[in-house]
Amino acid sequence: MDVIQSLIEGINGVVWGPLMLILLLGVGIYLQIGLKAMPIRNIGRAFALLWQGRSGERDSGEISSFNALMTSLSATIGTGNIAGVATAIALGGPGAVFWMWITALVGMATKYAEAVCAVRFRERDSEGNFVGGPMYYIRNGLGRRFAWLGGLFALFGALASFGIGNTVQANSVADALSTSFAIPAWLTGLIIMVLAGAVILGGIRRISSVAGRLVPLMAIAYLLAGVVVLLINITDIPEALGLIFVHAFTPVSAAGGFAGAAVAAAIRFGVARGVFSNEAGLGSAPIAHAAAQTNSPVRQGMIAMLGTFIDTLVVCTITALAIITSGQWLEGESGAALTSLAFRTALPGPGDYIVAAALAIFAFTTILGWSYYGERCFQYLFGPRAAHGYRIAFVLMIPVGAMAHLDFIWLLADTFNALMAIPNLIALALLSPLVFRLTREHFAGPHSPTTPGDRH
Repeated sequence: MDVIQSLIEGINGVVWGPLMLILLLGVGIYLQIGLKAMPIRNIGRAFALLWQGRSGERDSGEISSFNALMTSLSATIGTGNIAGVATAIALGGPGAVFWMWITALVGMATKYAEAVCAVRFRERDSEGNFVGGPMYYIRNGLGRRFAWLGGLFALFGALASFGIGNTVQANSVADALSTSFAIPAWLTGLIIMVLAGAVILGGIRRISSVAGRLVPLMAIAYLLAGVVVLLINITDIPEALGLIFVHAFTPVSAAGGFAGAAVAAAIRFGVARGVFSNEAGLGSAPIAHAAAQTNSPVRQGMIAMLGTFIDTLVVCTITALAIITSGQWLEGESGAALTSLAFRTALPGPGDYIVAAALAIFAFTTILGWSYYGERCFQYLFGPRAAHGYRIAFVLMIPVGAMAHLDFIWLLADTFNALMAIPNLIALALLSPLVFRLTREHFAGPHSPTTPGDRH
């Protein structure tokens, strides 16, 4: 077992090492340049499209464009927004936040391209449902000779769903509720299994319906709590922003319980935690966007890129500023414990409970979103009839994760999560000329978003 763990640790060090981060950023920068910064220039227009996309086009998909984004956000807004941001600051200093922002701005182009390809190359399965994602745009966009690459993505995605999207999330919830409310792990696992099972066994329409209601509510509630913390610490915000920009380019000296951090650490942990949080480039989100009720790949791409904007530039920023303004990042804590400490400092009493409740709900919706990702990967490998069996197995694993010690499973899941990115980024680079052409044609044609009265 020690040999296997050492092997996986070695692979993990490579797939989440500098080369992978350069690949993620490199493809994103290339796409952003090729798109002439269209995603950044059109954030306002994308929000307008999102609002219009609450009701989709009939017979052109399974779920509305709005619910497709909410399903995607249900999987991305999770432990990364609470524990991941805190870990980045604890290991890389405040400067890591700057590099999280850069990753998000670059990642918007990546997420846009993923959704464009997902809608452009999606297909109907034997039951008449739209299916898509990297495995489909690899096979249908790059040709049958690349089908093995799509199969690799599906394999990594299916395996990652049981880890990063299931057992790890259930364990995080059980740990948070046990610490804050003394609820036994087995009871937490059982409750999550029943609640998640009621949603997951209903398929994508039920998942998207729940996500469409729960994700906006939970995100707004957490943001409001974060804004309250920032209002309490409002005089410290200018200094916190100064620390973020200064230490993005200069080292942080050791102070208190903080061991100090070089600029390289700020870049590494900022980029890694940013990608872990918003999943731009990993290829998970386009699986949800492929089911959207739309006939326009570009419009869905614009809606999809908001996932990265909302996740990192809004939610993660609130968490980061709450931590830095509290001064608790100097105390040597990390992960969710650091975020709890920051909220507790500003809000003695309710602070702990707010973070615990947010972590529980975020992790629960992550389980819902990843169940769909894993199911589609599983279906690609074994056919539509295997989907129901996957759902049952996925639900039954939840209480196992809640009660288990997951150090090795976390390592394994984190590795498979990163391995998903490799075939996806290869496909995006090869399909980029098509993405650029579709974008040019859309904005130059009669269906440009500037056309009055055009709603879909």
